[in-house]
Amino acid sequence: MKLASINQGRDGQLIVVDNQMQRYVSATEIAPTLQGALDNWDNCKQPLAALYLQLENGEIDSQAFNSEICASPLPRAFQWADGSAYVNHVELVRKARNAEMPSSFWTDPLMYQGGSDSFLGPREDIAVADEAWGIDFEAEVAVIVDDVPMGISSSEAAKYIQLVMLVNDVSLRNLIPGELAKGFGFFHAKPSSAFSPVAVTPDVLGSAWDGAKLHLPLRAILNGDLVGEPNAGVDMTFDFGQLIAHAAKTRPLCAGTIVGSGTVSNLDRSKGSCCLAEVRMLETIANGSAITEFMSFGDRIQIDMLDDNGQSIFGEIDQKVTKYVG
Repeated sequence: MKLASINQGRDGQLIVVDNQMQRYVSATEIAPTLQGALDNWDNCKQPLAALYLQLENGEIDSQAFNSEICASPLPRAFQWADGSAYVNHVELVRKARNAEMPSSFWTDPLMYQGGSDSFLGPREDIAVADEAWGIDFEAEVAVIVDDVPMGISSSEAAKYIQLVMLVNDVSLRNLIPGELAKGFGFFHAKPSSAFSPVAVTPDVLGSAWDGAKLHLPLRAILNGDLVGEPNAGVDMTFDFGQLIAHAAKTRPLCAGTIVGSGTVSNLDRSKGSCCLAEVRMLETIANGSAITEFMSFGDRIQIDMLDDNGQSIFGEIDQKVTKYVG
């Protein structure tokens, strides 16, 4: 099934969307919000699935769906933990500045805890005060889990994945070095992330979902030009089971926790890139310096994933960069 949140109130209002994302129906009689459904997932999942089936079969009154009405599926969350599962991407970053990558990066996932109190909607502007901060997009896949026990194994952790969606993990690249130099992680460099209009249950993904990875290309289009469409299931060093287990090593994860894949990246460079930092890294490695600029005010970024029939699965993230004026 496909779930979304209408942009009403702090936590949105839960709706069920049909597979083609043409129609929707309110699900507030089952749960007022998606977080409410996840808090009581064992009791809400089946009624939501039944409502989805009714919608698909045309057995219930519905309304025309437009992603402009959507907030993030979870407009705010108790936790947003973003991994860096594509280690080839990390290796590129370090190679561009002639830094050796520790061998442990291939066996122990990188992860940071992002701000989760104010996610952007899929059509909401990316408002930034200063272009000099190095505005970049990062196209990723993310999962939403229900309650995950502490110390769980990676094979068991994947069973707690309830929903899958896309992410634009916005980064302010020129603020990152100074923050990392302090030895205490990101803060200013990671403003609000944006998520796809719709989150889907893994069964919707069919054979593209292997239980812990999504094997489909993820497209990033900047100002109408394709930047890249690497396959999210290829070269993913750590799958979502491993990322969830890593996050739950010393703490349980509450229902509604979002775990991100990190920027999708393939070793096959012909597939392009899912962020401008990687484009710039490759230019630096090849030519000694980067020529591609980070995003400017007025730029438009579109992130989407299509099934084998060319149908959007999650709906498109479609954002413009604007100047924040307070």
